Amino acid sequence: MPYLASLGVSHLHLSPVLEAVPGSPHGYDVVDHARVRAELGGEEGLRALSDTARGHGLGLVVDIVPNHMAMVPRHNRALWEVLREGPRSPYARWFDIDWEAQGGQVLLPVLGGPVGEVIDELRVDGDVLRYYDHVFPLREGTGDLPLPRLLDAQWYRPVWWRLARTELNYRRFFSISELIGVRVEDPEVFDATHGKILQLLHEGVLDGLRVDHPDGLADPDAYLARLHAASGGRWTVVEKILADGERLPDAWPVAGTTGYDALRHVDGLFTDPAGAGELLELYRRFAAPQTDRGGDWAATVRRAAYAVLRHELATELDRLTRAATRACAASPDPASRDRAPWALRTALEELLVRMEVYRPYDCGDAAAVVTEEAAAEARLAFVVPEEAGAVDVVRGLVVGREDGAAAVEFRTRFAQTASALRAKSVEDTAFYRYVPLLSANEVGGDPGRQGVSPAGFHTYCARVQRDWPLTGTVLSTHDTKRSADVRAALAVLTECPRRWAELLADVTHAEVSVPDGQLAWAAWQTVFGLGPAAPERVREALLKHVREAGMYTSWTEQEPPYEEAVAAFVTAGPCGVPGERVAALREALAPHIRANVLGAALTQLTMPGVPDVYQGTESEYLALVDPDNRRPVRFPPGDAGTEDAGTKGAVTAAALRLRRRHPDAFGAEATYEPLPAEGRAADHVLAFARSGRVVTVVTRLSLRLAEAGGWGGHAPDAPSGQVGGRPGSRP
Repeated sequence: MPYLASLGVSHLHLSPVLEAVPGSPHGYDVVDHARVRAELGGEEGLRALSDTARGHGLGLVVDIVPNHMAMVPRHNRALWEVLREGPRSPYARWFDIDWEAQGGQVLLPVLGGPVGEVIDELRVDGDVLRYYDHVFPLREGTGDLPLPRLLDAQWYRPVWWRLARTELNYRRFFSISELIGVRVEDPEVFDATHGKILQLLHEGVLDGLRVDHPDGLADPDAYLARLHAASGGRWTVVEKILADGERLPDAWPVAGTTGYDALRHVDGLFTDPAGAGELLELYRRFAAPQTDRGGDWAATVRRAAYAVLRHELATELDRLTRAATRACAASPDPASRDRAPWALRTALEELLVRMEVYRPYDCGDAAAVVTEEAAAEARLAFVVPEEAGAVDVVRGLVVGREDGAAAVEFRTRFAQTASALRAKSVEDTAFYRYVPLLSANEVGGDPGRQGVSPAGFHTYCARVQRDWPLTGTVLSTHDTKRSADVRAALAVLTECPRRWAELLADVTHAEVSVPDGQLAWAAWQTVFGLGPAAPERVREALLKHVREAGMYTSWTEQEPPYEEAVAAFVTAGPCGVPGERVAALREALAPHIRANVLGAALTQLTMPGVPDVYQGTESEYLALVDPDNRRPVRFPPGDAGTEDAGTKGAVTAAALRLRRRHPDAFGAEATYEPLPAEGRAADHVLAFARSGRVVTVVTRLSLRLAEAGGWGGHAPDAPSGQVGGRPGSRP
């Protein structure tokens, strides 16, 4: 705590602190909202942490998880009671279960094979049913039945885990069947699941909230309004991923997002769009032609979306189709009647894969993202023109042309399905197939639109300062695919694409067997961005990479020969002797990597918003996708900003201490003023002033700058007013 206080931070940001599945490494699998997690020290430990933090001038911000709970009945009492008592249980309203499907039984995809093959592994033990580590309650009066009849008599049905794709009848977190959706739109459920957190807020133990995945909720607007009122308006940010050009709903009573939109803009500053385009063409020649299998961004996303809807989210699409069918049957418009479920399903599929945001938030928003152009394309999927009318019916439901309970339910399901689809098809699939520049494949990023100009960045910051001045900003989190410093190194490749291509041509001639070109390109970039590291870290990250890509192997259909070839290639190539040439290039480019690392850090820490600094990233922090980025952090000894923390640590501490000394220069009433640069090197400067008192100046695209002859004596203009103690002084 003394170290963190010396760093200059204002609050500690905690992962979820409520009771989770024992041994959980993250806490997002909550099982009891009324208790603070015992493994972290319980409520007594949390209160002690809060007291200690306050003794050092710090507060606490905590993650909350309103969308889902862990699907682990033996630890989740509310779920246990639902499985024991069925829809009449007082807890049944907690969970988003479709009791009309699967004969009224909750399908539990936990068995290692079809039930007939594993039935001998199921056993009755008193009033519970056991299957290895799984324990389920028995419905009263059924414990003495023969096992087949006993299974039929329960409010749930244990089944082969593969049936989750098509048969599941409860809402999940994305496609993770181990996390069941919670109905916090119900006021009683909200009160029960938020009581402890609200108590800790009102008693001053906690100061603010980060809301996990609001896109999954039935009604995010109403939920956030209720949370705002119940919390007394405490500082709250939401994990909302905004597409390029998308705005956070103005009506949301929050401080802003968790900051992935800021990440996209900061990273873009240090990416040369011309070089990124050249790198893309080189990548296509090396690894992936311009196709939907990783060579063209939009086509790759579209192909991935079709696959996710038809496989991982097939059960969600089925439920949505049933909702559309009910809405059509209840419609007073004759044009909505007599629509075959298969036609509605096809229309839904074609419209969903064409959405470029996570979800619409109101009917006007829906019309803007489920466009007439998308509908025109969707109609082409029908052979019979008359059947294509289903597209117009579905679009009409989405944009609010129908009222009534069935139409509202449909719009809710559509929005929830859309957000799951976007996350799975883009972040968890396309990001691993389309890999010309790995630093662009980041949460909230858009690999199809790379690079942000200083003017574009200033426009973004001016809007943030005006509309969401206390929003969050981030560069690294527990969810980022690569830490900020890895991305900063990779961005330099956009300034020397030919040099990179020549290096790959050189190392590719080595006697190393390459499983496929896309994997090879991604692997070489991985070791360039990460720098020296234990080979097992690289192998684990790339094994996850190919499974997420799902083109030659996957998490559920693994291909051992291919995965073994990947591991052998990584060991012999990127982590072997040829990898030394990549390390040599990285060393040669070290000054420019350093400029990106420091420039990105300083920009984030002084731009509009509240910077969130992930543990360990105040100093140099090189990490890949989780779990690599969740390793224990070794904080440097002594005070922050000393030589032990390195140059980045010194910059971070200086900026955070400056914010602490001059809070008004960065707060809600602060101002943001772009500082123009002059001369031939003007494009290599990002400069801005905060409230006329603090000036930030960073270098961008330093390799291009050096190749053009350097600064040539040019500097940005001073801001208006007093900087440095006298009017018009240079920064």
